[in-house]
Amino acid sequence: MEVELRHLRAFAAVARCRSFSRAAQELLVTQPALSRTVAQLEGALSVRLLDRTSRHVELTDAGAEFLQHVEQVLATYDQALAVARRKVTLRLGFSWLLPDPWAQQTVNSFEETTGASVTLTRIDDPVQALRQRAVDIAVIRGDVAPPKPVRTLRLYDETRIAVCARECALADLGHLDWSEVQYWPLVVNTVSGTTGPWSWPAEHRPKKIVETANYDEWVETVAANRGIGIVPEVARRRTRHPALVPLTNAPPIPVNLVHLPDAPRTLVRRFLDAAIAAAQP
Repeated sequence: MEVELRHLRAFAAVARCRSFSRAAQELLVTQPALSRTVAQLEGALSVRLLDRTSRHVELTDAGAEFLQHVEQVLATYDQALAVARRKVTLRLGFSWLLPDPWAQQTVNSFEETTGASVTLTRIDDPVQALRQRAVDIAVIRGDVAPPKPVRTLRLYDETRIAVCARECALADLGHLDWSEVQYWPLVVNTVSGTTGPWSWPAEHRPKKIVETANYDEWVETVAANRGIGIVPEVARRRTRHPALVPLTNAPPIPVNLVHLPDAPRTLVRRFLDAAIAAAQP
């Protein structure tokens, strides 16, 4: 049997912790699996590296000497990975303002733990960009079911607010109820918008819909007082809309990450882990 990196990491963890149970917790494996891995290493080398008793684990003389070389090998290996990863970029696509502070926390955590960098790419249709391999992972909002093989991870929900031009009559109101949106012209981004006629039952849908094809057109149409818009609450902190109006009784907007199963697996998995951690309350 050839000695593999997993054997060295298992041995080094047990030697450092002086305990199979603590080392198993650190490596996120079961104790029996860890014991088998170390036993495989000792069998491959034909030498006893650890003295085991019911209460503690100690290095043999051969194990202590071997550990010094193992630590050097692992350190060199990790340094090589860090150098390579500094040249690796994960492309994150989004169609509108990234959720905050989730986005900042996720990107910072991912870059610190992997050594890789994140490139932010604004596109009108994140799912299409994903399928065209223009991005590796993307943020999308709303109750969506992307076509297979795209995979979706739901992170959390955002609240909605209404936006309008300063001269719009809505700007003088203290708030707008979700049931009252039907009485206002609604500007909709048909490509990546989170709110549209599909958001209400047929009998409660806005009577007038003003369609736009991308975010920039949507912004300018609302600013021109052609209708009102409904967006995630992040707009209150990140943009300078002429008027922002609280929206009561509105259903939340799901925030999702989408990716392809054959994307750079390790980097995507690490980004998903960082995203989930940042989404926790």
